[in-house]
Amino acid sequence: MQSQTKKPETVADAPAGNWVDRYAPEAWRPFLHLSRADRPIGTWLLLLPCWWGIGLAMMADMPLWRDLWIAIVCGLGALVMRGAGCTWNDITDRKIDDQVARTRSRPLPSGRVTLQGAYIWLVAQALVGFVILLTLGSAAIWMGVASLALVAIYPFAKRFTWWPQIFLGLAFNWGVMLAYTAHMGRLDMAPVIAWLAGIAWTIFYDTIYAHQDIEDDTLIGVKSTARLFGDDSPRILGGFALLTVLLLAVAISLTGRNLLIGWLGLAGFAGHLFWQLRIFKPDQNDICLRLFLSNRDAGLILAIFLALAGLV
Repeated sequence: MQSQTKKPETVADAPAGNWVDRYAPEAWRPFLHLSRADRPIGTWLLLLPCWWGIGLAMMADMPLWRDLWIAIVCGLGALVMRGAGCTWNDITDRKIDDQVARTRSRPLPSGRVTLQGAYIWLVAQALVGFVILLTLGSAAIWMGVASLALVAIYPFAKRFTWWPQIFLGLAFNWGVMLAYTAHMGRLDMAPVIAWLAGIAWTIFYDTIYAHQDIEDDTLIGVKSTARLFGDDSPRILGGFALLTVLLLAVAISLTGRNLLIGWLGLAGFAGHLFWQLRIFKPDQNDICLRLFLSNRDAGLILAIFLALAGLV
């Protein structure tokens, strides 16, 4: 007898009216959901450090026409590799996702995508990402290959440490060094310091995000900084926001050109983080989601000003 249980056509926490559910061919929708194509915030948060890296490189050197191509490549690469990372995360977390209300309707636990299909989709995205990476210089290519180890480890971090956000930050901000290296042909201290700043920023925004799942995570034993910090999250995250700003100030200072414009962008970025802290309520999921999504704007403010500083 055929099961009467109807598989969900979308993901429970997908944004209402997203383009995947409205316009994508029906056969492609489960795979696009697997890549989180219905929620672009992850692509933005992976891309913005790359654009920081281009801006820092232009400030340290001079702008090149090639920088426009690097920016485009980073955008395409962020889209594809974020999708591959999400697919890998869902493969490793499929049993955990089945126990969490917010993630139970994802393609793997809901049965809309088979495990074999998910692996094929993962390989396909990774291969596209590698072809895109090949358009950059050899130094940047090796930087990109090196990041794969961090991507592979991250989904398991929540099983053995209270700080999985650090592992996410290590991977998500690697692009600041990769993009800088694509311009300069070498790695300097400024992008390394910016990478460390990005890790602190990731702890900031992903802890806010993780507060949405704190009850389910506690029930099934998944670790996170949201559970670790608890009611002290606003105070502790204030420290990470300050650390992010201080490290970025050092990174900008190391470039040596048009520092005032760079610092103006940093002031806007800092103002946004502390605005988030002012209205952050750990027990209110709608506010947590709103603030998490707003980090696209925070990172974009800095990226625009670093680009301006590099261009003038």
